[in-house]
This record gives sequence, structure tokens and C-alpha cells, in this order.
Amino acid sequence: MPSQIIPLSTLHRSLHETVARLARFVTTTPEVDALLDQNAVVAIGVSGGKDSVACALAVARHLDLVGHTGPRVLVHADLGRVEWKGSGPACERLAAHLGWELVTVRRQAGDMLARWQKRWENNVTRYRELSCVRLILPWSTPSMRFCTSELKTAVITSALKKRYPGHDIINVTGVRRQESSARSKMPVAAPLTALTRRSNEGWTWNAIIEWPIEDVFAEIASAGLALHEAYTVYGASRVSCAFCIMSSLDDLRAAAGCTDNHELYREMVAIEAASTFAFQGQRWLADVSPDLLPVSLKSDIARAKAAAHQRQAIEAEIPAHLLFTSGWPTVRPTYDEAVLLASVRTRVAKLVGIDIGHGTADSIVQRYDELLAARSSRQPATRPRDDVAGAVPTQAAFAF
Repeated sequence: MPSQIIPLSTLHRSLHETVARLARFVTTTPEVDALLDQNAVVAIGVSGGKDSVACALAVARHLDLVGHTGPRVLVHADLGRVEWKGSGPACERLAAHLGWELVTVRRQAGDMLARWQKRWENNVTRYRELSCVRLILPWSTPSMRFCTSELKTAVITSALKKRYPGHDIINVTGVRRQESSARSKMPVAAPLTALTRRSNEGWTWNAIIEWPIEDVFAEIASAGLALHEAYTVYGASRVSCAFCIMSSLDDLRAAAGCTDNHELYREMVAIEAASTFAFQGQRWLADVSPDLLPVSLKSDIARAKAAAHQRQAIEAEIPAHLLFTSGWPTVRPTYDEAVLLASVRTRVAKLVGIDIGHGTADSIVQRYDELLAARSSRQPATRPRDDVAGAVPTQAAFAF
């Protein structure tokens, strides 16, 4: 039977694609190589976004090349209502393509939206009880990313330890240096304390950290996988939360352009209205797509913006030595300072529409005495705080 003649152009194209694919090597370290030689568990965190998809494809190829026979798994941290609806299906398509198991994990105490809502509720209680000196914002921030630590890292590492007892585990991410100044300084790999146990090692491996964006898209295209609809339909540049604290204005608008995100948008704007804190420092989520808001919520936002300016001016009256610092409170206010604090607290509470205790100078002095005594005895005077009390983001913290 005569052999089929393959056109030279087809051979050249196939060779070019093969060379290009092999050129997209992952970056490793001696520690990672040693763990792979010992067939450690390889768990790749996937969001459905381009970087995690490309990373999974490249790492799977690398594992095959080095003869890794240990457990392999994709892990998706489901953020709940704040997540693009297409993220879960994108992860499922990737798992089917690779033939790997996909494990989806969730924070048991509630999704990201619930976390922000509960955080605001807790912060109101803290302010009411004078467990913080200034009102605390409900949102996570670039410098206070409990969204990542609590809803991704903590739940993923917990699930992996339970699933693979007695195994060394490599947690792989799609972090790339090109993404940001902070990520440009990240190591290729580092020990991960949350996965390290007495007799087993845990490491984070940023396998495609050196890749430019062009390689990311080329890797996905060569696999024949479709990009997340957030990119192709709505024009987003990244996939995480639909409305992310790190999103650019264009990405916020892209998310607002998706009907699936409209109810989420209104619920997040409602938190801005209740708290008087904009979602991104000085950028109000309400301003991204106000046409999606009912008249009543627009009115609430107008009041919140006015109240925010007044709140900031009022809290600026607090002497610097009374503001939050490590070990707060560190000093007892004078009686005149307590009078000022009472005035500040009363005015802020009225602006925001919350009831407070400790609205008089005498009550404030007494409360500080309790706090200082508790600090001296190392006994908490109130419930533990889950973040920095009195932390207020500055404009510089939100560089987009």
C-alpha cells in the first residue's frame, strides 16, 4: 500500500509548532527537581484564567518528560458569588483535556461576598465596643489580602494535607514576573509552611514565572483550548473575582458588562453605601456602571460619598499617638483627648448610621483602662480581631 505523501509545508508547520512548544520550558530549582524525582504530589491551583491554564499545560508536559509518576491534581478554590460563572467550567475543560482530577474547594464559613459582609458587621461591632479607634473598611486591600489567604491558600492547603497524608506536596501557581512589580521579585520556588509537616515537605512552585504573556496565549492555543469568556466575550485582561480589589477600571467595566454579574454588582455597591468605604481606595464601584443601580441605591451612594468625606475629616482630628499601632492601645488618653474621641465617635456614628457605646469622655477613659489592663495581663478584652484595627488605605496603596 503506497505511503501517504505529506506536503513539505505541513511538515515545516508541524516542526515549528513542536519546537515552539518545547521552547516553553518551565523553570525549576534543585529542590523542586528532587521532589519530582521522589514523585511528590503535584497540585496545580487553577482559576480558569489564562496563566493557570498555561501553567497546568506546561507542568503536565514537564512531568511527563521527567518521568514523574506521583499523584497529580488540579485544585480550584471556588470563591462563590464573586466568581465569573464561566470559571468552574473552564477548569473542568482543562481537567478533561489533561485527564487529571479536578478538586474544587470552598471556604466553609461562606464565600467572598459573605466574608466582606461579615467583616463589615464585625467592624461595626468593634467600633461600637471601642475595640478600634477609627472605623475599619469592609474590603480587602492590596496590602491586606485576606481574600487570597482565607479563601484560596488556607482552604487549598488544608484540603491537600487531608487528601495526601504522608506525602511531600508541591503547590504550583501560574504567577509570572511580568504581571507586576511585586511578582517580579518572587522566587521560582519556596518552602510553604502551611503544607510542611514533621516528616513531609511542602513547597510553592511558580513554574512559568519567567514566561511573557505571548507564551501563555501560545501554550493555550497549541492545546486547542478556548480562553475564558471573560477575555473573549467581555474584554477582561485577567480572571479572578469578577470585581477584584486589584482590577483596573477597564476590567471592572468588563465584569459589569456581563449579565451574570449584575446582582453581585448591586450587592457590592450596597456594602459601599452602608459602610461609606469605596471598593478601591478612592474608586467607587458604584461609579463603574451606575445604570445598573436602582434609584434608591443611587441615593444611598450619594449620601455615602458625602459621609465618607466628612468621616475622613472628622477622624483626622484624632491625635497621631492615639491611632492604631502594634499593641494598641499603648497610651491612656487624657481627659481632654477622651472628650475629643467622644465627639469624633459620636459624629462618625451619626454619619454612618450606627449605634455605639462609649460616647462620653468618662466611658472612654474607663474603656481604655480596661483595654490597657487586659493588654498588661495579656488577656483579650474583646473578641479577637481578624485584621488591623483602624487600618485605612491610602491612595498610594491602590496603584492600578
